[in-house]
Amino acid sequence: MTIVIHGAAVATVDADHTVIYDGAVAVEADRIVAVGSSREVLARYPQAERIDGTGKAVMPGFANVHTHLHMTLARGVYEDLSPPHKPPFTSGLSPLPLPPVNPDEHRVFCQLAVLEAIRSGTTAILEDATGIESYADALAATGVRFLLTERAWDKAKGSIGDPAPFEVDRKLGERCLASIEALHAKRHGTADGRIRVGVSAWAPDMCSPELLRDVRALQQKLDAVATIHLNQIWGEVAAVKAERGCLPTEYLDEIGFLNDRLITAHCRCMEPQEEKRLGRAKVTVSFNSAIAARRGLSPRIADLEQYGCRIAMGTDNMAEDMVEVVRTGLFMERVRRQNGRQPTPEQVHRWATVNGYRAMGLADGGALVAGNKADLIMIDLQRAHLTPVLRVVADYVHQGQGGDVEAVMVDGRWIMRGGEILTMDEERIVAEAQQIGKAAWRRLFDSRPDLEVPPGFAPS
Repeated sequence: MTIVIHGAAVATVDADHTVIYDGAVAVEADRIVAVGSSREVLARYPQAERIDGTGKAVMPGFANVHTHLHMTLARGVYEDLSPPHKPPFTSGLSPLPLPPVNPDEHRVFCQLAVLEAIRSGTTAILEDATGIESYADALAATGVRFLLTERAWDKAKGSIGDPAPFEVDRKLGERCLASIEALHAKRHGTADGRIRVGVSAWAPDMCSPELLRDVRALQQKLDAVATIHLNQIWGEVAAVKAERGCLPTEYLDEIGFLNDRLITAHCRCMEPQEEKRLGRAKVTVSFNSAIAARRGLSPRIADLEQYGCRIAMGTDNMAEDMVEVVRTGLFMERVRRQNGRQPTPEQVHRWATVNGYRAMGLADGGALVAGNKADLIMIDLQRAHLTPVLRVVADYVHQGQGGDVEAVMVDGRWIMRGGEILTMDEERIVAEAQQIGKAAWRRLFDSRPDLEVPPGFAPS
């Protein structure tokens, strides 16, 4: 049956950023079949199921092109434990390890992250992680669209930003590559095409040249999207310079890793010559604005875009709220540019919708135009902080909240309607995550008295 949402403010995010007030969107199966005025679309589909969108906005869903779902376990802890930006550098992104959890507990935190993502209007997610197969079924059941990228690395010891010499573990790299291929063979194209599989290299300082060449070759073999953390922290830059004698982006470029189907996450600690290399290769940069703000670092987005990069957006660690990401990105770029008008809300909204879908290899998504996938969200505009609605995209980018999203559709199927998530047991997941999280952190601190407990930590 055709569904027509009518009477809404429709932000199409088409090439002209068209907004249709008293507009309508018609959906058949998994596709948008018409977008226009309510009068026009209702006349074309008189037998359709009608959904009154009065007082609502209809927009494309957000595409989160860089996240690690299980990191919700570190919420409220890791945000305030960023590594140093000046020498001496230390290994890793936090002085505290993540508490160990079993696969069932890990799955709960991934589900918790997807709950937050749905509630803030996200319809497509790139998950960068290890052991994805253990929770892939749970992700498929959420109804969200996923690009799953199993991670590869072959540095035997340490983590990103480790100043210690690189010790290669060939067997580790081989196991990672085998895991990527196995996940692709089993999951790519499943869940009616909502689940797709790409490839991931962890970071330049975590991968040997041989492994990076192997990952690139596997990307070409699988005809897949690839991703990598790049110039994330200054310790990473120092480690690559010490080990490879060049900057991280130069390292990737010289071994042929850069390409137009690569998503590079962060790009915060860069020299201009690196930005130009990324632009020449037409890579996508994931602007992870909220975590960048928490780290006290920001990429030069205007320069990257000018040089030829596609800009998309991601949440990264501890949060999945793309509404926050969009607004933070707007504010950070205006402060960095010292320009109160650039970028525009419409530009940043495009980064988080159309550009994200295209970066993930989905040319038929991210905009409300006929023929595209029916991935959309409905926003309640009848809120004090959104009234009056005069420029709906600017209104929502500047003032909106994740809680304003009342309905989410993916592939023409409602996964949230009337504020209720239809594909997950939200109450159970939230309760379990609270219990598991407190117990896991308590076990860690009980077993490691050498670790400093963060101030304000909840008592056991």
